[in-house]
Amino acid sequence: MAEGEVRVVLTSLFVSSLVVANIAASKLVQFWQLIFPAGTLAYCITFLCTDLYAEFFGRRETEVVVLSGFAASILMVVLLRLSIAAPIAPFQSSYQEVYASVLGSTERIVLASMAAYLVAQSHDVWAFHFWGRLTKGKHLWLRNNASTMVSQLLDTVVFTLIAFWGYTPLQALLNMVIALYLVKWFIALCDTPFCYIGVYAVRRAVGLKPIWMKEV
Repeated sequence: MAEGEVRVVLTSLFVSSLVVANIAASKLVQFWQLIFPAGTLAYCITFLCTDLYAEFFGRRETEVVVLSGFAASILMVVLLRLSIAAPIAPFQSSYQEVYASVLGSTERIVLASMAAYLVAQSHDVWAFHFWGRLTKGKHLWLRNNASTMVSQLLDTVVFTLIAFWGYTPLQALLNMVIALYLVKWFIALCDTPFCYIGVYAVRRAVGLKPIWMKEV
């Protein structure tokens, strides 16, 4: 596998996970007392992808990947709206309402999702690079967790406030933030071994050195 192919693979995993997360978010799942969107796991994978990308290709390139994900999300929304508005075949007429309710998120939810994405992903890229420089490229577990866990908190707070502020009681908002963040925090903690595996796989398969070895 060549260096360019690593870029393509990581970017593809990032964008596909982001799109799946947005589509699956309409379903809420419950484990014990925790209720959260079904797309949470897919969304958390995007942070793993950006951390791996930043590890080898640096902050500037990773920011471009984040912006490409934002563009992909906008395109997804536009295409889904067009598919909902398109005339449905007569024998599927009863399916139209279900289709629209599942895939047609409200404008406020879309705005909240986009804003949270830009804030969280931009912080994740910045923080990962900050901790990488501070540790001189050592302690991958630290920059992976320190960047992702804070970014997930920002994502959760921004999304919840924009999406539900004004018509959801404050206590309910706090409960939503805590429940969703606990799930994201746990997933972020669990993805650390996969981050190490990803770095090892890239170095083993391509012989590519982390960006810190080039910068520090």
